[in-house]
Amino acid sequence: MRLVGRSLLVGLWFMFLTLPLLAVRVNTITETVEWRWLNLVWVGLGTFILSLALALWRQRSESQPQRDDGEGDITPRWRERLFHDQTVYRPLLIMALLATLLLPWLVDIYQINILVLALIFVVLGLGLNIIVGLAGLLDLGYIAFFAVGAYTYALLNINLDLGFWAALPLGGLAGAFFGLLIGFPVLRLRGDYLAIVTLGFGSIVKIVIENEDELFYGAMGIADIPRPGLLGLDLSLDQSTLYTYYLVVALALLAIFVTNRLKDSRLGRAWIALREDEIAAVAMGIDMAKCKLSAYAFGAFWAGLVGVLFAARNTFIHPNSFTFAESALVLSMVVLGGMGSIVGVTLAALILVLLPEYLQGLAEYRMLVFGGVMVAMMVFRPHGLISPSRRRYTRPQAQGEEG
Repeated sequence: MRLVGRSLLVGLWFMFLTLPLLAVRVNTITETVEWRWLNLVWVGLGTFILSLALALWRQRSESQPQRDDGEGDITPRWRERLFHDQTVYRPLLIMALLATLLLPWLVDIYQINILVLALIFVVLGLGLNIIVGLAGLLDLGYIAFFAVGAYTYALLNINLDLGFWAALPLGGLAGAFFGLLIGFPVLRLRGDYLAIVTLGFGSIVKIVIENEDELFYGAMGIADIPRPGLLGLDLSLDQSTLYTYYLVVALALLAIFVTNRLKDSRLGRAWIALREDEIAAVAMGIDMAKCKLSAYAFGAFWAGLVGVLFAARNTFIHPNSFTFAESALVLSMVVLGGMGSIVGVTLAALILVLLPEYLQGLAEYRMLVFGGVMVAMMVFRPHGLISPSRRRYTRPQAQGEEG
């Protein structure tokens, strides 16, 4: 009864919050106010059922046996089996990969375009996950590295007639260079000061691009950017979109593989140590400057790389495509997915990009539902969709050693 009462209060609270949006409608033609109480009833009923279901699920999860590693890291057995048991984990990855490869042949070209954009943000989320999730460095201007990659391709194509494949690594290197450039001034900064500096860097890049007409074409943007080529073949629009889809899938898989290897490397463990306690990490001999600069360089490299692909996909770039809102969106993917979790960030990026697109049928309620989902995530999963579990290292016992 306690769970029912609590869920009832949650439903009533949501009805109160959504009252001005769902129940009240002003008819400008007849100049009257229409009261739509049925919408409010449906919201309250749906919230009550969802809250009760989540409460029952959490109660059942807490009652199940858990694993304690002796250091306060308690992990439910279902999660340990799903993400660490190779007999379960690998078949799921293979099924997800097959579904990704076959999906374009089952949907129309509009859906493929949306999936391309979603996968671009997957790569952006994985890049920012290195800076924020692994190294613990707050970056509010990450979209600036994305803009650097996109404008690198556009300008190289205009001035030097370089194609997509020649500009792709150069865009990544340009992003890494600017990552090092912003890394040097913020080596000693933390918290709010670091956030302000990175936010200012993102704003400076956008303002410079927007006001420099001769070099960056200013507010007009750059149009007629060539799409990715395939052995000199003349591809139609649909074929080029399909080709771009498989390119961004390959880039996302490469980003997942490299990020996972970096996470388990010596450098990755140094990043995590700095994130947990910077003073203790430096005292143990970790080079703080080297670790922070490498985190910014690796994270910015992926943003610059996928920025080239973004420019080739759209064939047009504009300064308004690289605003603070995009940086906040990518940061939300890292936070909602789980700081440092590769699988979680990937899922969060897909959800945050695809959910608003597929909720367009809800018209004016689309962003309300989207915001409600994000609020529910913060309430019921404060550590993210898939918070990374702490890795255990056990020392093999020597022969003849007791216990």
